[in-house]
Amino acid sequence: MNIKRIVSGVVLFPIFAVILIFGNKYLVDVFISIVAIMSLHEFYKAFKTNGKANPIQWIGYITAGLICFIHLIPGEYVLPCITLIILINVLALFSQVVVTSMKRNITDIAISLFGVCYIVFFLMFAPLIRDSLENGKILIWFVFFTAWGTDIFAYFIGKNFGKHKFTELSPKKSIEGCIGGIIGSIVLVMGYTAICNNVWNLEISYLYAFGISIFLSIISQIGDLAASSVKRHCEIKDYSNLIPGHGGILDRIDSVIFILPFAYFLLSII
Repeated sequence: MNIKRIVSGVVLFPIFAVILIFGNKYLVDVFISIVAIMSLHEFYKAFKTNGKANPIQWIGYITAGLICFIHLIPGEYVLPCITLIILINVLALFSQVVVTSMKRNITDIAISLFGVCYIVFFLMFAPLIRDSLENGKILIWFVFFTAWGTDIFAYFIGKNFGKHKFTELSPKKSIEGCIGGIIGSIVLVMGYTAICNNVWNLEISYLYAFGISIFLSIISQIGDLAASSVKRHCEIKDYSNLIPGHGGILDRIDSVIFILPFAYFLLSII
């Protein structure tokens, strides 16, 4: 793992942790909204780079900006509002085809809407977990420990013991690395569960936490491969070079994005 990657992680993690731990829900909403806009920009730029598509970016950016207001909506109306926003997105995107006299095509619309669903709506579940669930400020870390445990263990075990390729989507990934990622997720999640139970007296079932760690680790790896499939289609290595040693924001959160909506429903049961 190169020096730039380590330094970037050491610098960025405290900033991220302080906002997530000490920020009020409105600050977190704004933070997630900014992350969504920047990630969406990287996603759309990837398709524009080699002429794969010409997404209707402004609609996506406006939708991402709406995350700022998610906690101004009464809790029981959040999911219906998300459904309404999707419908409005579809209407607005097809309207662009009409007003531009077919200068935009169905591929542009599909990529535009996919970016909104894949990035914006999945990221919306971060503030929902943190501030809408009971003990959400504690439970949200299950998402990150799952992703980090999977990523770190998959990297080191795959690099040192990987012999069997897992998929052509990502030639460096191995079956051994994938299994190692699941083990890493279990280790970190079980350790964090012990902290939750002994420090904050949450009484989380270890068996349930064990099952969550495996399931979310698999989802995390699917998310990573999904991002790889997009980059391969767009013929790029990274979404951007914003973060030295890591690539773009989307390169760092691709697995977390996939975990969030599943984690929301699983953690709401705890």
